[in-house]
Amino acid sequence: MSQSVDQPTAENTRVQNTPRSSFTVIDPSRQDTSKSRPPSVGSPLDEKLAREEEDIERYGGDDPREPRPKSPLGGVPSLLPPPERDPNMANWDGPDDPHNPQNWSIRRKWMITVVCIIMTVNVTFASSAPSSAAPRIMQEFHTSKEVSYLVTTVFLLGYVFGPMFWGPGSELVGRRPIFIITMTLYTLFHLGQGLAKNMQTLLVTRFFVGFFAVAPVTNCGGVVADIWSAAGRGPAMSMFTASVFLGPVLGPIVAGFIVQSHASWRWIFWVMMIFAGVCTAIMIPTLPETYAPVILLKKAKRLRKQDPVKYKDLYAEHENQDWSIWGVIKRTLFRPFEMLFMEPILFLITIYLSIVYGLLYALFQAFPIIFITIRHFTTGHDGLMFIGIGIGTTIGAFLNWVFSRHYPQLIKRWKGFPPPEERLYGAMLGSSLLVIGIFWLGWTGQYASVPWYVPGLSTIAIGAAIALIFVSFLSFLVDTYLQYSASAFAANTMVRSAIAAAFPLFTTQMFTNLGVNWACTLVGLLGLLFVPAPFLFYKYGAWIRGRSSFAPCFDLVIAKELEEEEKMGAKP
Repeated sequence: MSQSVDQPTAENTRVQNTPRSSFTVIDPSRQDTSKSRPPSVGSPLDEKLAREEEDIERYGGDDPREPRPKSPLGGVPSLLPPPERDPNMANWDGPDDPHNPQNWSIRRKWMITVVCIIMTVNVTFASSAPSSAAPRIMQEFHTSKEVSYLVTTVFLLGYVFGPMFWGPGSELVGRRPIFIITMTLYTLFHLGQGLAKNMQTLLVTRFFVGFFAVAPVTNCGGVVADIWSAAGRGPAMSMFTASVFLGPVLGPIVAGFIVQSHASWRWIFWVMMIFAGVCTAIMIPTLPETYAPVILLKKAKRLRKQDPVKYKDLYAEHENQDWSIWGVIKRTLFRPFEMLFMEPILFLITIYLSIVYGLLYALFQAFPIIFITIRHFTTGHDGLMFIGIGIGTTIGAFLNWVFSRHYPQLIKRWKGFPPPEERLYGAMLGSSLLVIGIFWLGWTGQYASVPWYVPGLSTIAIGAAIALIFVSFLSFLVDTYLQYSASAFAANTMVRSAIAAAFPLFTTQMFTNLGVNWACTLVGLLGLLFVPAPFLFYKYGAWIRGRSSFAPCFDLVIAKELEEEEKMGAKP
């Protein structure tokens, strides 16, 4: 067998141990090797961890195998000896293979990251922009207010069902084909919205727009993980996370001035379609395939075609996965909800993020009450108030990057698998800041005598809190579940999108009947219940993970070795 497809041996491969998941990848480019390589490569533990990391990289965050059994009483998991690799399995041509996305240039990685950010801003922009046109839509189609709010709700329902198709789809055929298909159909379905003659047509096409639009939200994080190492991924992931919230913020700003002008409300959808078309046109020629198993699959097929005799036994690991209908359903539907109800960490974080995500979309109905009804702003000026949310989410994403600056040192000390609890500093700050921001908005927004900029400034605190909570907790889930993180994210995305879809249906009534102050007090008290969550997870997270069926807990194994090393060093 040619060395080009042999599994690299210990002598010709240098492995960088980094936290692994659907959002983390091996980096054989050695850009950060000096920071991340374990100090004693070659020890039995290092060899086991290296093999564990290779498996996680191979499967991403969707390991088709069942988790290893653990003691019901918890404790330190055992690591199996690394088995021999099959030399007939296709792999990279050494650690410097230019086809490995981890070895691409920094300039190319940033170009791909920017394309992902543009797509994400675009599809999240579409989620909120039509909310400003609800009164005009209600007037033209002669519907009730509650029906007009469905314009946002049905879009988010598309977010619920889309991940069940686009996540597995990207693992089957790759990231690029899914992006091309979904972005093209997402663009075309805007025609149905702009040309809709009745409310039914508008709502059906809005659902399909959301169904296809969620693909970048679901898969762009995986693209960033495909190309960046864990030690160098902080800025890229922070910018990507900020873009997730930037789109919903821009929507009301742009749509508000369209509605206020003499143009038809349908121009909101034409602007959305133009924006979507431009993003799709940028994406098609600039976004390559980044998913390693699919790249290796194409390599195996190419070599078998070039020389059927020499490479007759060559195969790609991707070909051995269970892609039957039942196998896919089990991984994409059964496993996520099994984890949701069996894993207390995932369950509590999903409930909390659902409330926070719902709050973001509730603001689209709450702001008109605070600034139009009470302070007599125009629709355009009301949309400008979302600038505070955008500033806040940008600040929150930056603070999360600051909190993770110590991660390269942790990676070195913890042999690539630091305790996931180190990701919780942002949530500790964000959970408290969110409660402060909500009470600030409610009790200053209720009274017209309070200048507009006082509740306006509270939106910065709310935006920063939302970004801090999301980035911190999602990173915590990644590091906790590693090769099963895709299932954890699928459960989280579907549940929080479903709950957020319900918020626009009752927000106006709640803020009108209770008043802005007491409505915000209710939401603030819900947030107050979760303020202790990151602190409790930080203190008891290792104990909870030790009893988890899906959390690998490699850091517990490393902690035991570090403890033994300290004891040996303390002996005279």
